[in-house]
Amino acid sequence: MTDDTQAHEHPSGEGETIGATSDAQDPALEKDPADWVSGDDPMTEAQRSYLDTLAKQAGEELPADLTKAEASQHIDRLRGAE
Repeated sequence: MTDDTQAHEHPSGEGETIGATSDAQDPALEKDPADWVSGDDPMTEAQRSYLDTLAKQAGEELPADLTKAEASQHIDRLRGAE
């Protein structure tokens, strides 16, 4: 490729792909939410909705002003409690 975009050759050589690759399954590539560049941004609407559902199922109340990183950590925690 001649630019900075990341594209991957299809394993069978059928051309480029974008999105998930086998590397995406490597846990070593996952960043801790505390290390996210945008971790201090407000949680997304998708996070808010999912976290609301998980918290209700767990009988918990959480602050509505969580950051993306905090929301992700709560989601992981609550999913582990399922």
